[in-house]
Amino acid sequence: MSIEIANESGVEVDESLLAALARHVLDDMRVHPLAELSVLLVDEPAMTELHVRWMGEEGPTDVLAFPMDELRLPQPGGHFDQGSSDAETADVLLGDVVICPQVAAAQAAEADQDVQDEIDLLCTHGILHLLGYDHAEPEEHATMFGLQDRLLASWRAQRQAGASVPPAGGRPESGNGPGGSGQEAPDGTG
Repeated sequence: MSIEIANESGVEVDESLLAALARHVLDDMRVHPLAELSVLLVDEPAMTELHVRWMGEEGPTDVLAFPMDELRLPQPGGHFDQGSSDAETADVLLGDVVICPQVAAAQAAEADQDVQDEIDLLCTHGILHLLGYDHAEPEEHATMFGLQDRLLASWRAQRQAGASVPPAGGRPESGNGPGGSGQEAPDGTG
């Protein structure tokens, strides 16, 4: 699984920890091991520009998701055949998750929580959007946020248990309120 982290925000973020979280989420969601994900950390002016361009909304936001390829997720109880040579399940480019650490820091302060926890939440939220989850309708909201909470709880439990957190792919290739971002994917699907 290829996870690329690019920090263009000017804010120090633990990129290897963020890559490990992304790997945890993708593994738990049983995304094909050849899938590719990009996580981009940007400053407020860059996020404002993306927010206006893709969502038509003024000001910076916390997270945006830009899906690339349509995924076929396994049915409950199903699994991906990792030995499959099926071209439809190999080399899947999931897309980009774009996070603004400055907005995350403001939200973390408002929620009285750690900034890294807020960034973890935003990254998880963005990945779920890439995987086709949405929260526009009450039932979708309950499903997506329940899954998000479960993924973050298992991530925190793994970290607290002292489990080693392997960096994704060795090491990174480049250097709205509490409980959720409330942002849709720019294509309106996530």
